[in-house]
Amino acid sequence: MRNIFLSTAIASIMLTTPAAAEQQLFVAYPPPEHKTTSDRIFLIGTAAPDAEVLVNGQRIERSPAGHFAPSFPLELGENIFTLTHQTQQLQIKVTRESSLPPVPEGMAFVESSLTPTVDIARMPGELICFGAIAPPNATVSVQVGDRTIPLMLNQESVSLPSNLAVLTGTTDPNVSREAGNFEGCTTAPQNPANWGQPTYQLSLNGQTKTQMAAGNIEIVSPSQITVAEVTAEAAVARTGPSTNHSRLTPLPKGTRAAVTGREGEWIRLDYGAWIKAEEARILSAGIPPRSAIRGVRSRQVPGWTEVLFPLQTAVPVTVTQGDRNFMLTLHNTTAQTDTIAFNDDPLVERMDWQPSGNEQVQYTFHFKPSHQWGYKLRYEGTTLILSLRHPPSASGSRNQPLTGMTILLDAGHGSSEDLGARGPTGYPEKDVTLIVSKLLRDELQQRGATVLMTREGDEDLWPQDRVAQIEQDEPHLALSVHYNALPDFGDAINTAGVGMFWYHPQAHDLSVFLHNYLVQKLNRPSYGVFWNNLALTRPTVAPSILLELGFMINPTEFEWIVDEQEQKKLAKTLADGIVEWYATTR
Repeated sequence: MRNIFLSTAIASIMLTTPAAAEQQLFVAYPPPEHKTTSDRIFLIGTAAPDAEVLVNGQRIERSPAGHFAPSFPLELGENIFTLTHQTQQLQIKVTRESSLPPVPEGMAFVESSLTPTVDIARMPGELICFGAIAPPNATVSVQVGDRTIPLMLNQESVSLPSNLAVLTGTTDPNVSREAGNFEGCTTAPQNPANWGQPTYQLSLNGQTKTQMAAGNIEIVSPSQITVAEVTAEAAVARTGPSTNHSRLTPLPKGTRAAVTGREGEWIRLDYGAWIKAEEARILSAGIPPRSAIRGVRSRQVPGWTEVLFPLQTAVPVTVTQGDRNFMLTLHNTTAQTDTIAFNDDPLVERMDWQPSGNEQVQYTFHFKPSHQWGYKLRYEGTTLILSLRHPPSASGSRNQPLTGMTILLDAGHGSSEDLGARGPTGYPEKDVTLIVSKLLRDELQQRGATVLMTREGDEDLWPQDRVAQIEQDEPHLALSVHYNALPDFGDAINTAGVGMFWYHPQAHDLSVFLHNYLVQKLNRPSYGVFWNNLALTRPTVAPSILLELGFMINPTEFEWIVDEQEQKKLAKTLADGIVEWYATTR
């Protein structure tokens, strides 16, 4: 039966119309030989509506067009689902893998459980923690440098679900009582040293086993300062040394800061953020980069107000946006300010400054308009230039209220390499996003807007390609058009509706307004408004949002999604919503 399912998977890629597979039993998801750690799975597919579909002998509910998306519990290991429709039959195998740490077997540590797993460097006096997974009735310690640290058995650990759990409302912590997690900590010595690889010792029933961790530990000297200089256009700063940690304000090219720690491919900067080593070059220096700041001045260029901060070195920065204010923090900076030149400005009513913590200076901009339209940061030498976007020129008429506004539309996904979500018939998200984006383009142009498109056809674009176009074209708004799906543990039948995603506060009110407008005007379900760290919501040059206009995997909503008349109605309503929102910003 595996070959039958493989042929259906291939057919789903070849589909070009929503109805292409409706007369045969067809499964769009899950793919062949699917593996998951979820405790349940949904089966997305379709069949002719005039005969029932059975899954393991059980009749399932379907939409009027014959689409289905039932969820089933999964046991650990292999799960076989046999689907029957008249004389057709498909068999799908889903393997559920355990999400818990492996259980130790015999007189041994669990493979790759000894920390650190990568080389690390820490400052004197820092806390360094160790961990291992071993038989729960064992005694475990770790030898590092001249210290022996006993590790304690953690009999109850609390883990957090992934960020995807927010999308299904299942964010409760998980309490695990799986035995075998040993943990312990010590402080780094005051004297610099290369501690080498820690040696773990396991004692059980009169026997002893030792094993070295993969990572090396170095205690660095505070007097041997190294400096990192950002070489990327915008280095991704994070709260910790992995992509699982939250993003902070990106660091402009040229930023310099002392390195205070390392972990694998990551380096920690002296103001607390971590960046990838590949986004910087390491300099030898005798002192950490520090700057004073005195005079600040502003100037106007077409469409922008630029604020110039003369510094002695390019220091790290942090941006915080409020409703009608904008805060810029300069780290490793001491104020020596007596005079600031800031004339009457079409955008900024007033700029205030104050010291903020140790070696930090915070500048707060209070705006005249009720809405923020974007910003940019760059260094020219050691001068930081903050560019603040002016509102679009209000030159629109009653019939063309968006005249003077440039809007970029990004039709999500594209090409056979990036189908996006697929509906029950296998119809790909990439096709419907392009259809609706073109309809929306026409509606916006009728209302006077200049509209830019990231793709006009089936182009294969990476997210960074789309972001680069936003940053280059500098539209007044950037809308990324998508349709939704769920992780395996979601409920495809009972989840539907319009969702909006934003990242920067300047895009929040647009997200809320368009969400509410579509829900009310089209009488659609509400999925909600989400703050989300997505590539297409992160551009700062304009309010940028990602629209999830419905769920491809919901059997009933899918029929609405592919209805040509409803697509036209959606595009018109969305354009009307942008007009009404724009009116609130003036």
